[in-house]
Amino acid sequence: MQLGFVSTILPELSLPELLAFSKKAGAKCVEVMCWPVGKAERRYAGVTHVDVTDMTQSRADDILATVHQSGVALSGLGYYPNALSPDREDAERGIAHLKKTIQAAPLLKVGVVTSFVGKDWTRPMSDNWALFEKIWPDIIRLAEDNGVKIAIENCPMYFTKDEWPGGKNLATSPAYWRRMLEIIPSPSFGLNFDPSHFVWQRMDYLTPLREFKDRLFHIHCKDARLDVEKLNDLGIFAHPNEYHTPKLPGLGDVDWGKFFSVLSDIGYRGPVCAEVEDRAYEGSLELRKVSVVQSLRYLRNFAMDQGEPV
Repeated sequence: MQLGFVSTILPELSLPELLAFSKKAGAKCVEVMCWPVGKAERRYAGVTHVDVTDMTQSRADDILATVHQSGVALSGLGYYPNALSPDREDAERGIAHLKKTIQAAPLLKVGVVTSFVGKDWTRPMSDNWALFEKIWPDIIRLAEDNGVKIAIENCPMYFTKDEWPGGKNLATSPAYWRRMLEIIPSPSFGLNFDPSHFVWQRMDYLTPLREFKDRLFHIHCKDARLDVEKLNDLGIFAHPNEYHTPKLPGLGDVDWGKFFSVLSDIGYRGPVCAEVEDRAYEGSLELRKVSVVQSLRYLRNFAMDQGEPV
């Protein structure tokens, strides 16, 4: 396994600065964000550490030289739009940039692009499946043609007023993953699995690791604390932010020992990247750097990673 982190939490660093910090923190890899350059539309979005717009081999070679010099690998190129958005202009912009990200990946010698499937939260599931079947096969064909795997994160995207209550990501559960893979059985289509999203939905996050072991292309290590007293008081139809809190690994309810035990049993040897969304650490750049170091130090107890030199 390659232990690393998601670059979203350090938006103000340039790529060389990000990689230098990654090396110092003991990361073997980093999932670099590739959003279009511009203002973020939501929290943890809009971060650009690699601009894939108009990527050429010459630009890619310059980036590769920086990456090689750092000794830290790129675990994936991250871009998380809503390709099924009811705002078709927004959806088409997202799809176009996702395709640019896919096409940039082989130039940068990166085999995985991480993303969301998306969802039209204004329409019933039957309509969403029709949209998925219309839009996503073409995206996956492009990935196949470029030798790239698409790793879909399982975050429901229920956390802001415009996302609640329908959510903006279809790929939230094993039942839906099975249906997606029936529609698109391509070996280039799989998961970027984050167990924290199953915690607050009160779902089993271990059994799916075994069933979908051949589709695990990337792992996000974020924790979540489920506040049961608040849930009992408010009920499951309350806004999720009212009864759960994203935390650093080890500060929430994920049993990381069991999680990594199953990962090692099924032979997973890919990236495991800490994803920091713990607001207790967001007060400054230095605190956010501390959050990454703390997350990696904790996960090193479980991941099959060479770790720090003895």
